[in-house]
Amino acid sequence: MASTQDVLELIQQVAAEVITPRFRALADEQVEQKHPGDYVTIADREAEVVLTRELLRMFPDARVVGEEACFADPRLEFSLGGAGRAFTVDPVDGTRNFVKGSPDHAVMVAELVDGSTQRAWIWQPEHQKAYVAELGAGVELNGEPLVRRAPERPALGATSKAARHGFDAEGALAPVVESAWCCGIDYPNLLTGGLDYLVYKNVHPWDHLPGALMATQLGGEVRNFAAQPYTATWHGPGLVAAATPELAEQVQRLWRAP
Repeated sequence: MASTQDVLELIQQVAAEVITPRFRALADEQVEQKHPGDYVTIADREAEVVLTRELLRMFPDARVVGEEACFADPRLEFSLGGAGRAFTVDPVDGTRNFVKGSPDHAVMVAELVDGSTQRAWIWQPEHQKAYVAELGAGVELNGEPLVRRAPERPALGATSKAARHGFDAEGALAPVVESAWCCGIDYPNLLTGGLDYLVYKNVHPWDHLPGALMATQLGGEVRNFAAQPYTATWHGPGLVAAATPELAEQVQRLWRAP
């Protein structure tokens, strides 16, 4: 069976051959909008095809659920819980950033066994940073163990501009900054201490499973708005990821649903 390093090298190779050559070089006809503001490019589609094919070659018994495949067939998103082994694939997380020429984009993959996330990969090709996690084995950044160091400042959170009104102004959670519009950037910022909590309105497994495993491996907590641990079977709105369980509870308690 392919190793964790094998999967990382696959992700890096696909990024180098399919994604990075299109960065700041997209023609108009290579960019579409699935919904207003929700971009997809030729790089997203081609990278997902290659990653799906190669993951199935490495793991013939697996189910691969990619973001673009789910756009074509939304039922796929609900199939993860019933698969013995499955992978989620976000070929270009932060596509809007990618289209606008921002280096803040990533490739993300998560592996699930019987519905439980076992391994996760986040590769930031322009930043040359690889975050890799295995359940029970912590998180590595570019091959070195990652230890989160809590910053000496008030808790700093990130969320979308549209969702900022959801926080209680009397709570102790300000300031709140706008997210990077890329989970493959937001979660690493949480892992390294640049942020202390994240709040998301829209939740899809390819966006959150990789970062959720990493956050919990470093002592954090990721929970849905029903105060339950986040899993691949949660499809409702609302997700909190925080550096500590106590902070996750506080954020969720102060949140007011729009």
